[in-house]
Amino acid sequence: MTNADALADLYKRQLLTDVIPFWLSNSLDNEYGGYFTCLDEAGCVYDTDKFIWLQARQVWTLAMLYNTVEKRPAWLEAALVGANFLEAHGTDGEGNWYFALNREGKPLVQPYNIFSDCFAAMAFGQLYKATGQDSYAALAKATFHNILKRRSDPKGKYNKQYPDTRPLQNFALPMILCNLVLEIEHLIEPSLVDDTIRYGIQAVMDTFYQQGLSVVLENVTADGRFSDSFEGRLVNPGHGLEAMWFVMDLAKRIGDTALVKKATDIAVQLVEYGWDRKHGGIFYFLDVKGKPMQQLEWDQKLWWVHIEAMIAFAKGYLHTGDERCARWFNKLHDYTWSHFPDAEGGEWYGYLNRRGEVLLPLKGGKWKGCFHVPRGLFQLWKTMEAISAKQQAVVI
Repeated sequence: MTNADALADLYKRQLLTDVIPFWLSNSLDNEYGGYFTCLDEAGCVYDTDKFIWLQARQVWTLAMLYNTVEKRPAWLEAALVGANFLEAHGTDGEGNWYFALNREGKPLVQPYNIFSDCFAAMAFGQLYKATGQDSYAALAKATFHNILKRRSDPKGKYNKQYPDTRPLQNFALPMILCNLVLEIEHLIEPSLVDDTIRYGIQAVMDTFYQQGLSVVLENVTADGRFSDSFEGRLVNPGHGLEAMWFVMDLAKRIGDTALVKKATDIAVQLVEYGWDRKHGGIFYFLDVKGKPMQQLEWDQKLWWVHIEAMIAFAKGYLHTGDERCARWFNKLHDYTWSHFPDAEGGEWYGYLNRRGEVLLPLKGGKWKGCFHVPRGLFQLWKTMEAISAKQQAVVI
């Protein structure tokens, strides 16, 4: 990567002068608190429902930038708009985080989705760093411990599956724990940090990554085997690629160079498997046996898949110097920058059809908020700076 400095500047500028201003200008609900995430192409609100994981993700993003980039009062003030709303309305009587609220904060959807809890823990962990307020630390810790208690049965009484007929493990929670544990390690005891890291690495790299298939499966049987079913054959290449940079971060944290290389090799396998050779970009879902998909959106190209893949290959190149990472990073950058950012309206489109044309002209909704794009731009900015520093050190 010979243009690391220029790329670092590009990602920094788009983060700080385009993406974050878009959300600060359009998403804050100054009447009831929290954020509007359903924003159209121009940033206008088209629905006022509030989804807990997107509320928490935006709190995290703004607090993270305040903690790591610059202590801008506007960022912290905006983070508190979301945090105060979450504290007032976000949980049921047992500390579980709802999935959705109406604009005023009344519950709409029960706390069936444990990822509301995961992102709430991340949000209040960052907010504690920003403010030193003990109540934020206590809320993050309590939420994290509740996540671990629910780990074996995340949906609990809200699970629609009939018990015991086809019990499956899902990839998403072990994956997110690989990132969440580093986000709140300043709040939990070191032994629990170590245990969670070991659990996450083992689950991602030994259970859900199926070496014989060279993919990361979304679901496996209770004892970690392949299930020849719609759910068991399902592959989400973007999930696997996102997980690989989480694992790289853990591997650097524990000093395991072999694990960094393994994560890099798997990332290459996943992108080669998931790349659309006809139209470019990474498929959203695939069936590992090539069978017809349940997911009608399987061939769409999504914003988060591509920026998470870019992070994986940027970090893979930083840590290993593997030229495969450089080639795939360049290919992904070219596709992403020519398809997703909206130079006129700001921020990124989220959903393209298989040919790469804008499918939904929105900038936010039920699933897309102020998170993957800003987090990705921040990660890419800092990784490019690290690559540049490493290259300069070699020259000197």
